[in-house]
Amino acid sequence: MNLFIRQMQKSFSHKVGKNVYRFCFLIVPLCLILLTGCVKIKSASPVSASGFYFDTVISVTLYQGGSEELLDECMELAQHYENLLSPHVEGSDLWNLNHSFGQAVTVDEDTLRLLQIALEYARLSDGVVDPTIGGLSMLWNFGSDNQEIIPKQQMIDEALSHVDYQSVMIDGNQITLTDPDARLELGFIAKGYIGDKLKEYLISQGVTSALINLGGNVVALGHKPDGTPFRIGIRDPFEGHGSTALTLDITDKSVVSSGNYERYFEKDGKLYHHILSTDTGYPAESGLSQVTILTSDSVDGDALSTLCFILGYEKAVSFLENFPEVQAIFIAEDGNISYVNF
Repeated sequence: MNLFIRQMQKSFSHKVGKNVYRFCFLIVPLCLILLTGCVKIKSASPVSASGFYFDTVISVTLYQGGSEELLDECMELAQHYENLLSPHVEGSDLWNLNHSFGQAVTVDEDTLRLLQIALEYARLSDGVVDPTIGGLSMLWNFGSDNQEIIPKQQMIDEALSHVDYQSVMIDGNQITLTDPDARLELGFIAKGYIGDKLKEYLISQGVTSALINLGGNVVALGHKPDGTPFRIGIRDPFEGHGSTALTLDITDKSVVSSGNYERYFEKDGKLYHHILSTDTGYPAESGLSQVTILTSDSVDGDALSTLCFILGYEKAVSFLENFPEVQAIFIAEDGNISYVNF
């Protein structure tokens, strides 16, 4: 149960303003194999696989109760969710919605649930994060060959006029965009949801120790086989890949980081990054370089890391008062590190 099912019963009056993922043999009796047919051979040693999904490299490592077959199934699940939730995959639920011209679209149960959670965060933050930001995101085009182009103000204003989470209407498993020019994009929350679904699947298959890394979104299932916690390095935003600012010990938790150092460009001495403000239409300027969130559910950590980055330290700390179970680490542009709820 994620934070919102618990939080929806609480009042939230604080307004923050509209801003914005080989084997070893298990000895079994021959008669059992003959009776059960094909058996997934679980490994006594860690097994790992990686792939490129969600525009990043992901990896899954199974420490206890895993198998090569399970790893293959995890990658198949990742492909399934990309085909379902990417606005760039023709025929996905998001692609269909963004090309629906205001007509109702029947969506998958996972799409429906994810969008409901995204809309709840949009409501709680008064639109600081908004699933209809897709048009603005496409305009900036981070990650493409043309990413170093700063959009003209008129284009930004036009895109902003269609960013409004209240234009998303849900009726059963049908979704309608009442603004035909609105565009859905769930990058601020989708990987967290997918990480939770992968963990849920592994638990159903008897895995008791695993680490899921979806590129900035790490989900730990249980602890290491020896009973010690997993050690997770948090990237130093001021250094290159492989450098860490700090390490965390986690057991059965999610760690999600958002920052201005992954998808960005510099022009005329100014840094432009992919975390956009729904207030200005430009990359958010909050005085932060990175926010890391520790939660039980990765979907919450994903949304909160983006939201808190946009808010800036003081507003984010005030916002997190409503989530006492959430831990947060803030790295400011000047390198100062602050901890909340540790």
